[in-house]
Amino acid sequence: MASNVLLKTEFKDLKLFRRGKVRDVYDLGDKLLIVSTDRISCFDVVLPSGVPDKGKVLTSISCFWFDFIKGIIRHHLITVDADKYPQELKKYNSDLAGRSMLVLKTKPLPVECVVRGYLSGSGWKEYQEKGSICGINLPKGLSESDKLSEPIFTPTTKADVGHDQSINQENVQDLVGLDIAGRLKKTSIDIYKRASSFALEKGIIIADTKFEFGMHNNEMIIIDEVLTPDSSRFWPLDEYKPGVSQPSFDKQFVRDYLETLDWNKTPPAPVLPEEIIRQTREKYLDAYRKLTGKELI
Repeated sequence: MASNVLLKTEFKDLKLFRRGKVRDVYDLGDKLLIVSTDRISCFDVVLPSGVPDKGKVLTSISCFWFDFIKGIIRHHLITVDADKYPQELKKYNSDLAGRSMLVLKTKPLPVECVVRGYLSGSGWKEYQEKGSICGINLPKGLSESDKLSEPIFTPTTKADVGHDQSINQENVQDLVGLDIAGRLKKTSIDIYKRASSFALEKGIIIADTKFEFGMHNNEMIIIDEVLTPDSSRFWPLDEYKPGVSQPSFDKQFVRDYLETLDWNKTPPAPVLPEEIIRQTREKYLDAYRKLTGKELI
């Protein structure tokens, strides 16, 4: 299984723009080449084990959603067809096919746009302590995984290293101005509502998700990945039971496994057992299958 994993790209004749937790991004002038590797990160630590086909799932799901939301906002995707990439990329086709995107280069806005429709994860922890999330007061007596009466916008800073920090709408206004701040909130919630309604029909609850936006020719467009199992919590609708943590299609499964270990959540991370890798791969593929009605491979 491990032989099918792409953990890192080394395209020496291309300019490396940045290497994220999962993506290797190359600078092509006014465009970027985004390669989704099979790396997996938990607790902001990249694990030594990769998950086969994970990068292909992330790319394919993002493409599906980019097309789905194009009526709400423009996106940065140009093409995922490696045969249509610039000539200098042809030699890397075997690494790029199915797991890369050619996109517009934008000026990213310094905000992670998190939308929550259910009470889970860090939001649940904050609610238990304060009765609110990011300064938004919630009704008393809510349980873990409860559906919120309306989705809430709970933005964070974008940290290249370490943890993102929760901020409120006033902080967002300070960072990007009143107009853009309002559009970030409205657009994020609009996308979440439309996508989560669609996913529900396919048997998936999107409990929460995060979006990133950038400016291109003075226009705000959506960038990065969209509504993937890495940027969202996907729960199986037929197993949903409020009051407890939910089974999931995303990397929460790996987080739950790591929580059983004697590991302090700092590098180096432990190697994942083959069975955990196999089950994680199947969860990612199952999410793609349910949402799109297609087989990835």
